[in-house]
Amino acid sequence: MKSLETGATRAVTTDETGDFRVLSLPVGLQEVRAEKAGFKSTVRTGINLAVGQEAVVNVRLDVGELTQEVTVSADVPLIDTTTASVSGLVGERQVKELPLNGRSFDYLIALNPGAINYTLKSPQTSTSNGNTFSVAGRRPLENMFLLNGIEYTGSSQLSVTPGGVSGDLLGIDAVREFNVLTGTYSAEYGKRAGAQVTIVTQSGTNQFHGSFFEFLRNSALDARNFFDPVSVAPFRRNQFGGAVGGPIKKDRLFFFGNYEGFRHRLGVSNVSVVPNQQARQGLLPNGAGVYTPVAGLNPAMLAYMPFWPQPNGSELLMNGLPTGTALSYNSPKQSINEDFGTVRGDYNMRERDSLSVAYTIDDGNNLTPLADPLFGSYTTLRAQVASVRETHVFSPRVLNTFSAGFSRSAFGFDSFPFATFSPSLFFVTGAGPGGIVIGGGNTSTGAAAITSAGPNNAAGVRNRRNLFTYTDGLQISKGIHQINLGVWFQRLLDNENTASRRLGLATFTSLTTFLQGTVSNFQAVPNATELGWRSLFGAWYFEDSMKLRRNLTLRAGVRHEFSSGWNEVAGRASNYITDAQGVLLTDPRVATSAFTKNNAKRLFGPRVALAWDPFGKGKTAIRAGFGTYYTLIDNLAFLLNALPPYNGSVSFSGPLSSFVPIAKGVQPPAGSIFAPQGVEAAAKTPAVQEWNFAIEQQLSSNLAVRVAYVGSFGYHGLLSVDPNSISAQICSNASGCTTGGAGAARGAVPQNAQLQRAAGRSESPPEPGLAIPGQLYVVEKPRHELRINGRSGQQSGTNGTGSE
Repeated sequence: MKSLETGATRAVTTDETGDFRVLSLPVGLQEVRAEKAGFKSTVRTGINLAVGQEAVVNVRLDVGELTQEVTVSADVPLIDTTTASVSGLVGERQVKELPLNGRSFDYLIALNPGAINYTLKSPQTSTSNGNTFSVAGRRPLENMFLLNGIEYTGSSQLSVTPGGVSGDLLGIDAVREFNVLTGTYSAEYGKRAGAQVTIVTQSGTNQFHGSFFEFLRNSALDARNFFDPVSVAPFRRNQFGGAVGGPIKKDRLFFFGNYEGFRHRLGVSNVSVVPNQQARQGLLPNGAGVYTPVAGLNPAMLAYMPFWPQPNGSELLMNGLPTGTALSYNSPKQSINEDFGTVRGDYNMRERDSLSVAYTIDDGNNLTPLADPLFGSYTTLRAQVASVRETHVFSPRVLNTFSAGFSRSAFGFDSFPFATFSPSLFFVTGAGPGGIVIGGGNTSTGAAAITSAGPNNAAGVRNRRNLFTYTDGLQISKGIHQINLGVWFQRLLDNENTASRRLGLATFTSLTTFLQGTVSNFQAVPNATELGWRSLFGAWYFEDSMKLRRNLTLRAGVRHEFSSGWNEVAGRASNYITDAQGVLLTDPRVATSAFTKNNAKRLFGPRVALAWDPFGKGKTAIRAGFGTYYTLIDNLAFLLNALPPYNGSVSFSGPLSSFVPIAKGVQPPAGSIFAPQGVEAAAKTPAVQEWNFAIEQQLSSNLAVRVAYVGSFGYHGLLSVDPNSISAQICSNASGCTTGGAGAARGAVPQNAQLQRAAGRSESPPEPGLAIPGQLYVVEKPRHELRINGRSGQQSGTNGTGSE
């Protein structure tokens, strides 16, 4: 077996039945040369291997002299009759030639049946700008992205999908192809129960290749936005870069490099609802629409009016009467800069050993004005993946692959004013201006809420998520058996300083109460603390793929996964737990682990699947399989970072001047109400039992069709509920009930009650989630890339208290 791109060769011998198997070949063009004394040599070309593919190549030897050679050129069959997994390949041609808005190659995931872009989630939050996908009915956070075998993770607190500040996943020229494993995949894969997206980067070959590009978009042909009062908002976007690869030493040493830059400048069309000129002087309309001085006006509150831009549009009316508010049109500039780069080296040390080293970095920043254009948010994202992979061939039938890698995703988020404000207006000493929220426009409830003033609540957020991964896999081919066994270890270091509201947030019910300085709710985090979360994950697996007949392959195996839990490096894991009656304890439990019991030590996942070619002609494949998969809990920080005594948010109400400014670092005063969060103290690992059935048929040399069903049963899913509430009460009084009482015996039912009076509403995920999604889909597989996907049905539901 010879790689036509790098010249690497591998020699194997057939068994007594004439079967041969070559393990772990690189992707790309290959040729097979078969020789035997008394027969002509036969060379089979046209073999283009894809990631995760197991190709069947039949070679025929004709009687003749060994010096005679017969060359056969033919494509690999469209139907894979030996692989039992359900997967969808996005090949090199699709990656390179399909037009993509923004050149974000992850959109190609949706080419696979059963995969949909999860549009319900906004792709541009403060902590994650990647696109998210649901595959085979599973949640987006259950997907696993692997870049050259190493986890490629995002910086988000809410999702692990990689992505940059541009909202796209750059580097399409660095991607050779990727495979989306959706069901009953090998025991080699784990950690998450959703799709396993394996991405392979380009590598150098024996020929030099390179490319350069630039794409430009601007506002030359844009129409004026409805909210642009005069002219079209300016817009300019440049994407540019190049790639080059080739040999350093022919057949031995190769290199590849890629760079892509993204520059984006956009005037954001915006309209804000702001206090009008009369309100800025302490005047509001009465019931007759006449402006009069506000009763109980606090003159100090007028100093906060510059937090909003000046009105330049019409005054807002309600029922024909003024509200004290007006419109302000503006188009502040958004600025996005992102740089992506990849370098890779491949070394064929000798026939038995090969080494691959790769490094990828995506670095960017995003300056975006808020709805109040006098303030902006500044996001920085940096993702890095480094990998080393060594393959050693002990013999033609025994091969070992060792991989080590490091992936890091870091984000920073700040929010600040574009103008200068007096420190006397700061809610927290030395922190900068805080946020102001006003519920209505006039003296009670206006027609439209006034645009929130001040910075974003998440100012000052920092997160650095580091993963150290080590894997070792051994493949043994003996007779009808192909045995795969190996181990996987991953060390997680997640350092987070993500306390929100550290600048303070004041909420007022109306413009009247704002001018009076009476706060309905004031929240601040006076004692922000960086926390360091740690966890160790591991697994071992064993699997045997047995070729019971020439046309029947059975794969059976098991994967055992485990976790050390979710721990804080300095013993600062704060978590609210309940007593025996289910009532929240007054103070949170503080310990090394957020869990009182680690239920992730013995997670066994059996997997069995088969692939059958019923007619033995290589044109029909029937697949079926079943497996148990786990989603290891590795992303709980966003639920535990905001808890006292470290990052708890305190709440006040009443005159604003009575509690601001708050000094940084002080402990909350006695009687402060916290909004407790947390996780189930004895949470179990989310698990999925999945089954599938698929039939593939090749209709012609260029066309195949596949009909498949994938179903799953999920349990122990993490859901968010409010643990600080009373049980539902039923009114049994025939004449009706009033609210506010203590039970039906008094003719009343309690409302808005709390079991723990020192705590407000909270969200904590228990683990009773239950989901049963299923999909049936049909896909045509033409050789010339015309693809038609059809999904006949997708159903997802829950039992008990779960939701999906």
